[in-house]
Amino acid sequence: MSALRENALHEKFDLPGTDLARAACQFAEEQEGPYLFNHSVRSYLYGRALGEHRGLRPGADYDDELLFLSCVLHDLGLSAQDRGDQRFEVGGADAAARFLRERDVPEERVEVVWDSIALHTSLGIASRKRPEIALLHLGAGADVAGDGLDLLPADLVTEAEDLLPRLDLITSITDAIVEHAKADPRRAPLGTFPSLLVAEFAPEHAQPGWRQVVAAHAASH
Repeated sequence: MSALRENALHEKFDLPGTDLARAACQFAEEQEGPYLFNHSVRSYLYGRALGEHRGLRPGADYDDELLFLSCVLHDLGLSAQDRGDQRFEVGGADAAARFLRERDVPEERVEVVWDSIALHTSLGIASRKRPEIALLHLGAGADVAGDGLDLLPADLVTEAEDLLPRLDLITSITDAIVEHAKADPRRAPLGTFPSLLVAEFAPEHAQPGWRQVVAAHAASH
C-alpha cells in the first residue's frame, strides 16, 4: 500500500494507528488480493459501527486494536501462502497468531485474535462471545451477506466502498473458499461453512453427508 493511500484510509476512517496495526495492515495487503484486503478493512469499519449501534464504545467496552487486528488478518487462510490442512478460518487464525507472536504480542491478546478469526463464520456462537469476536463476525457478515447493513450510516458504506471497492467480492471469495477446500478435503469438514460451499458449488468434491457417515459407522459394528 502506498503511504499516501494508507494515510488517507487512516485519516478518513480513524483506523488504529499503532505500529502493530499498521504492520498488520501492510502484511495483509501483501498476502491477499485487493478484493480480500478491502473486505477485511470494511469488516472492521462495519463491525465498529455495529458495535456503536449496540452502545459499545471502542477503547471503553472493547479493545479497538484487537478488533482491527482480527478483522484485517481474518482471511489470511485464503492466501496463497496457506498450505495447511485446516479449514480457512482456522488456517487464518494460525497465520495471524504467528504474525503476532513474531512481534512479541502477549499471549492473552494473541488468543483473542485467534478466537475471533477461527469463529468468524460460526453463526450463533461468535455473536455471543466477547465484543472483539462478535464484532468481527458482525462486520464480515454485513459486508458479505448484508446482515445488519441497514443499521449502518449510509455515508459510511458509500465512503468505504469508494476507497475500498468491492471488486466482485462475492464471486471471488466464494471461488477462493471452494478452491481452497478442493485442494485438501480436510479443509472442509462436515458441517462447516466451507463444506456448505463445496456441496453447493463443487458437489463432486463434497464430503460424505451425515447419513453416509452414521451408516458407515453402523455397518462397521
